[in-house]
This record gives sequence, C-alpha cells and structure tokens, in this order.
Amino acid sequence: MSYYSIAKMSAVGILGRLITKLTLNWLSRCLAFATIFVMKLKNADELNELGRELGTALSGGEVIELVGDVGAGKTTFTQGLARGLGIDEPVSSPSFTISRSYSARDGLHLNHYDFYRLSDAGIMRDEIAESLTDPQNITVVEWGASVADVLPNDRRVIEIKYLPDGEGREVIL
Repeated sequence: MSYYSIAKMSAVGILGRLITKLTLNWLSRCLAFATIFVMKLKNADELNELGRELGTALSGGEVIELVGDVGAGKTTFTQGLARGLGIDEPVSSPSFTISRSYSARDGLHLNHYDFYRLSDAGIMRDEIAESLTDPQNITVVEWGASVADVLPNDRRVIEIKYLPDGEGREVIL
C-alpha cells in the first residue's frame, strides 16, 4: 500500500496540481489500488473546495462512504461535491430524513444518505441497493455501518478527522 502525506500546503493547491499533472483519472486509479492520500485542511472552506474538485471528476456510478465523528465535515464535503456536480440548490444533512436526492449535471443524480440514527437500516437498505444499480447515480453514505453489506467493495472511503487544537481537518482519501 502506498502512502502519500500532503501537509503544510493548501489542499486546494495540491489538488489543482494533481488535476493538472496527473489528472483525476490517475487519482481514481490510485484510490482503486489502495493508495492513501492524507491531506491537512485549514478550514471548512478548503474541505468544501476539495469536495467540489472531486465532484467535477465524477461521471456516475461512484459510491463514496464518508467516515468521521459528528461535526467532522462530512456534509460540508458533500455540499462541495454537489457544487462540483453542478447542483445549485442548498444541500443539507439528511440526518433526520435519512436520504436526500439532487439532480446534477449531465443527467446524473446525487443520492446522499445518513444512517447515523439507524442501527438497522430496514427498508432503507432496499432503497440504497436500488440506488447502487443505476449508473447515473452518485451515492454518498454517512454512517454506513448498518448498510455495509450492501455497499460495494470498490467504494471510495473518505475519512475526515479533527486535528488537535482546532487546527483544521485531516482527510484520508
């Protein structure tokens, strides 16, 4: 497993260089082969921008599982992802509604799930399983333990952690 630490630089600038020099296609291939990128972000704006940059590269059929404590920035990341997909409407946490769907560019759909309040996904397991079969869907899952058996093995797991002393976030891609 390869390990790259990207620290003490703006994550947005780093990602911009990755896009230009290596393309996000290369980054996708690295993620598929268990390469780990660790990015240190200074604030929520950088986390949102990282989501936006990755959102521009999505083409449908992707499944992203977001892992992190309450308030770590999973929804902030998803808001940026939605912007990158051309979604103009406000994107909010589906903590109480469990799921939210948004129409995106090029006929794509963003389906955002949050299973924080469910120890057993019940009928939502069927809904997410159906979402995963449509290649026009991009599926983002927060607190996915209750549906882990439904999620594909090749999903992208993005972990967001608090840094000590409120110095921002660490994002593991």
